Amino acid sequence: MAGAMLFLNNLVTPAISLAKLRSEMVTAHMRNRFSLILVGVAAPALIAIWLGATTGCGHSGGSSSSVSADAPVRAAVVQVRRTQLSNTLSIAGEFLPYQEVELHAKVAGYIRKISVDIGDRVKTGQVLAVLEVPELVAELQGAGAGVRHSQQEIERAQNEVARNQAQFEALHANAARLAQASKARPGLVAQQELDDAESKDRAAQAQVESSKSALSAARQQLEMSQATNSQVSAMSDYTRITAPFDGVITWRYADTGALVQAGTSNNNSAPVVKLAQVNILRLRIPVPESLAAAVRVGEPADVTVISSSGEHFTGHVTRFTDALDRTTRTMQVEIDVPNETYKLQPGMYANVALEVQNHADALTVPIQAVQRHDGKASVLVVDQQNQVQLREIQTGLEDPNRVEVLSGLNEGERVIVGNFGSFQPGQVVEPKLTKFNSDASQRGPD
Repeated sequence: MAGAMLFLNNLVTPAISLAKLRSEMVTAHMRNRFSLILVGVAAPALIAIWLGATTGCGHSGGSSSSVSADAPVRAAVVQVRRTQLSNTLSIAGEFLPYQEVELHAKVAGYIRKISVDIGDRVKTGQVLAVLEVPELVAELQGAGAGVRHSQQEIERAQNEVARNQAQFEALHANAARLAQASKARPGLVAQQELDDAESKDRAAQAQVESSKSALSAARQQLEMSQATNSQVSAMSDYTRITAPFDGVITWRYADTGALVQAGTSNNNSAPVVKLAQVNILRLRIPVPESLAAAVRVGEPADVTVISSSGEHFTGHVTRFTDALDRTTRTMQVEIDVPNETYKLQPGMYANVALEVQNHADALTVPIQAVQRHDGKASVLVVDQQNQVQLREIQTGLEDPNRVEVLSGLNEGERVIVGNFGSFQPGQVVEPKLTKFNSDASQRGPD
C-alpha cells in the first residue's frame, strides 16, 4: 500500500510542475506583446515631436541669417592725412680719436730722457723725449767750424779786392798822365814807356776782376757751409721729440737708455710714444649702400652712448667718404663730438639714429592699411556711399608706422585697416573711424 502511494506521488508531482511552467510561459508571452504594442504606438509620436522641433529650429536659424546678411558689416577706417615722415637709420658706431699718431725718432740714438707716460696730457710743442747722439754733436761742431772758416775767407778776399783796386787805380792814373803829356807834346814821352804804362794798367784791372771772383767764390762757400750747418742743426733738433698737437699719451714704447732707430731709414723701427687727440672725437658709422646716397653733411643724428652713464646728445654729420667699401658695401660717415670734459673715450660704442630722409608734408596712411601683392600696393577705400573700392597706390617713404602715398589717394579719404579678407569691392559697410598713435604700431578705437 505504501509502495502504491509513493508511486502515485511521483506521477502527480511532475504533472503539477509541468502545469506551473506552462502558466509562467503564457504570462511572459502576454507581457512581451504588451511591450511591443507600447513601443509601436510611442515611437511614431516621438519621431513626430523631434521632427517638429528640428523644423522649428531650422526656421528660426534661417530668419537670423537673413537679418545678418541684410545688416552692413562694421569696418575700421582711418582718414588719409598729411604728416611729417622720416626714414631713420639706427646703427652702432665707434668713437675714434680726432687725430692719432705714433711718434718716431728722426735720427738713431739712445734715449737720454723720456718725460711722459701713458695717460699724460700734453700740449703742442712739449718735449716728450730727448735722444743722445754723440756723432751728431761732432758733425754740428764741424759744420760750425766750416761756417767760420768761410767767413774768414770772405774777409781775406775782400781785402785782396781792395788792395788790387788801389793798385789798379794808381797804375791807371799814371798811364793816363803819360798819354796826356804825349798828346800835348808829341815826342816828349817815349812810345815804349807809354806801352809799358798801358799794359800795367790792364794787368791791374784784370787782377781786380780776379780778386772779385775769389770773393764771390768765398761767399758761395760760406752759403754752403751755412747750409751744412743748418742741416746738422736741424738733425740735432730731431734729438728732441715734441708733441705735434694737444692730446693724451696712449702708449709708451721705449724707456731711458733704449736705442731707437731712425724712422726714415728702417722700416722696422719702433715708435717712442703714441699720441691721440681726444678733446674732439670722431663717431664713425657704416651706412648701408641702400641709404648712402641720402646722407648729407649737417643732417642731425641722435646719439646714445652704450655705457653705464648712457649719455644722450644730438650731433650732426660732419663728413663722409662718398665711396663704398667693396668688402662691406657700406659708406663711412663721421660725426665730430666735442669731448672737453674727457667723459668719452676712444673705443666706446654708441647707438646712432640718423635721419637719412625727411619729408615734412607727406600724404600718409597707416602701414596696416596697405596690401602688397606681386610688387604692387593697394588699399580698400570706403567712398561716400560707404561702398568698398579696391584702389592701387604708389608708395614712397616708409617708417615703422606709416607709409607715404605718392599717388592714388586724396587727403581726407577713408581707408580700411586690417582684416582685408572680410571685405569685397562693392560691399556696403558701416565705417568706424579709428585713430592710430604715430608713436606706436598698435591702434586703438576712438
